[in-house]
Amino acid sequence: MEALGWWGVPLAVLGGAIRGSTPFLFVSLGECLTEKSGRINLGLEGTLVMGAMSGYGVSYLTGSPWLGVLVAGTCGMVLGAVHASICARPRVNDIAVGIALMLFGLGLAFYLGKPFIQPNAPRLPAIPFGWWSESPQVRAALEVNVLFLIGAVLAPGLLWALYNTRWGLAIRAVGDNADAARTMGYAVDRVRLLGTVAGGFLAGIGGSFLSLYYPGSWNEAISSGQGLMAVALVIFARWDPLLCLFAALLFGGAGALGPALQSVGITSGYYLFNAAPYVLTLLLMIATSSTQRTLKGAPSELSVTK
Repeated sequence: MEALGWWGVPLAVLGGAIRGSTPFLFVSLGECLTEKSGRINLGLEGTLVMGAMSGYGVSYLTGSPWLGVLVAGTCGMVLGAVHASICARPRVNDIAVGIALMLFGLGLAFYLGKPFIQPNAPRLPAIPFGWWSESPQVRAALEVNVLFLIGAVLAPGLLWALYNTRWGLAIRAVGDNADAARTMGYAVDRVRLLGTVAGGFLAGIGGSFLSLYYPGSWNEAISSGQGLMAVALVIFARWDPLLCLFAALLFGGAGALGPALQSVGITSGYYLFNAAPYVLTLLLMIATSSTQRTLKGAPSELSVTK
């Protein structure tokens, strides 16, 4: 970016926002769907890392990164099903189960993923939207992975489905008032099971992006807490899938700020700038925390609202 001067900073932030937002986007959409059904899943950090490991391992063993994405989503579904099945039992706390499954997912991924730390697996392709430029920096910044485009389409599609389909009505009815949903003929536990499984599938796909595209390798520190930050992102987005897209871009851009400034020679406070996503998470939660605003839009059946 040095050849572009200061113009390279916003360009690098834009490219970094697109790349860095994709895991946030998929995990937050998955958690939004889960919470809309009245259940919290704090285990998505473990699901994200498990998806990264399984996707990378399958891509390395089969040579197909897209098969790795599918397997990563399937692993997320399994963990989501375990979470939903346990939480459906009487007097079981969603948050405690989520933390337990987060630790389980992390430990299992680290154990099974040790053979894949060194090998190089085939990576997901990108669409070169910067083909028109002769600058390699511009071309690199405007390479967009297909998974981001899928997530960008999925966000408004999910919002539409929640408010315009019978499936969406069932999810929202169960999340807002379980007793009323039962009188309407909905099986509450089944709806929550499907919502949690679907949420786990999306989180697993988000993990596959980390290992198969950006940063594009498997290691035990690949997530850096993005699964947990995505839960805060859902609250900030007020349980709106479309707002999750914009919030994910904001978080992704915050993460790209440090490398963008370093590219133009600003190295002082580099590690502080790298902490921008975490600082942003704290600031947003503080700024929106009030008895009138914090839980606005939250499904009434969430345990945090009772």
